[in-house]
Amino acid sequence: MNQQKIALLTDSCADIPAHLIKRYDIYVVPLKLIFFDGEFSDNVDITPDEVYRRLKTELPKTTLPSGEAVENAFIRIRDAGYTKVLAINFSSGLSGTHNLVRVVGENTPGLEVAAFDTLSGSLGTGMTVLQAARWIEEGWSWHALTRALPRLMADTHVFFCVDTLEYLQKGGRIGKIAAVAGTLLQIKPIISFAPDGELVSVSKVRGRKFAMEKMVQMATALVPRGARFNLAVAHGDSPGELKEIRSMAQRALPDHENFMEGEIDCTLGVYVGPHLLGIGVQLLADELFVEL
Repeated sequence: MNQQKIALLTDSCADIPAHLIKRYDIYVVPLKLIFFDGEFSDNVDITPDEVYRRLKTELPKTTLPSGEAVENAFIRIRDAGYTKVLAINFSSGLSGTHNLVRVVGENTPGLEVAAFDTLSGSLGTGMTVLQAARWIEEGWSWHALTRALPRLMADTHVFFCVDTLEYLQKGGRIGKIAAVAGTLLQIKPIISFAPDGELVSVSKVRGRKFAMEKMVQMATALVPRGARFNLAVAHGDSPGELKEIRSMAQRALPDHENFMEGEIDCTLGVYVGPHLLGIGVQLLADELFVEL
């Protein structure tokens, strides 16, 4: 445990690799998936591979973590000796998870909880949690952490290429994304998060290769020369292409301070369907490193 006794809590949509969850003692509450044969906890008793296989015949419902699971997470944190919690969660534009965690945290005796809505997901949430973990390890104060996180989240940008909008449409998660015509022409939408945390279309590209190149270009354009930044890539059911976009991203942005490689969780896999690729950049503004 760190000297400040500050814990980190997030949800399964953060897509943080298991070894980093263990490394930084991050508490994760799983969202739920409901198939015809029962209810499953994201990445606990069902895997993304199993979800993609099942999507061929059934589109499940997704729900918030159970209130009990969130309560138990806070109790485990308190019992472990922590006194403060940074709860950093999935976009409120797509899920009520953030609000649930915030309310439960406020009503857990013995803990001071600061809840943050990342207005993002997957790489956006995961990079933010991991950067907070590094700051805690470096000894940042509670005041400095809670002041820095909003700026960090605002400077975190992610882009995803999906193979089709079919699953977003079926699941009612289409948000601000305009319909894309031209399936036969291999038109691939690139999506991101709008300021309100909903999904928005930011580009349309013909073919997967060009989509990867476009995402890397868009991410690179957000990083000023000489800026400090973190870099991340992720895939959903496309491990081979992950290697390709990772190589492209690291060539274009070689000076990253930290790198995260994730796999899309079960819940987001239901939203977007198979064959997703993503890239994220997170700027580390100089102002963040001034004690506030």
